[in-house]
Amino acid sequence: MQVSSWRSALGTACGILGIAVFLSATAAPPRPQATQVSAQEVTLEVDPSQSKVHFVVESTLHTVHGTFALKKGSLVHFDPESGKAGGEIAVYATSGESGNSSRDERMHKEILETAKYPDAIFRPKQIEGKASRDGASDVKLHGVMLLHGSEHEVVALVHAEVAGDHWKGTAKFEVPYIQWGIKDPSNWLLKVKPVVNVELDMAGLATSVK
Repeated sequence: MQVSSWRSALGTACGILGIAVFLSATAAPPRPQATQVSAQEVTLEVDPSQSKVHFVVESTLHTVHGTFALKKGSLVHFDPESGKAGGEIAVYATSGESGNSSRDERMHKEILETAKYPDAIFRPKQIEGKASRDGASDVKLHGVMLLHGSEHEVVALVHAEVAGDHWKGTAKFEVPYIQWGIKDPSNWLLKVKPVVNVELDMAGLATSVK
């Protein structure tokens, strides 16, 4: 009788152990911890009425200052987390002026050939540095410049300030125009430096989306 009871108890224990092993093997795996939500993408729209391109080029006789106008619809969008950027900043090449009509006529007709290449376009690709969705940021913006029918890598030094739904900022870079295949305006009397310093003053609306 005792042997029978012992065998019965042992069988019950084995049955319980077997059920426990089965349940542990078939139970759903533990849920992974929630992943961190990626930072919101920021879009900076450029308002042409508040924005302008300034250029400076030095020569043996004088320093030339001029401007270009930005096109409507220009914008930059970026992910503050990864630094990936996109968008397009387009400039009316035909709007260039330096305060001297004869010089500007030659610039458009012979140098930039704006009748054939009416736009200059910058397409941002990557931000180097910490770009903030709010407040001030100083970063390097890598991108591609389409000018005079050719594409060239450009790195711009950018200072931007975002406040609520508005922003303003500057972008500075150099254009080695002769190296890029644009005609040298120098002559026997006037020697022009082969680099143009460009600065964009920009402002407009700022929006954030997931």
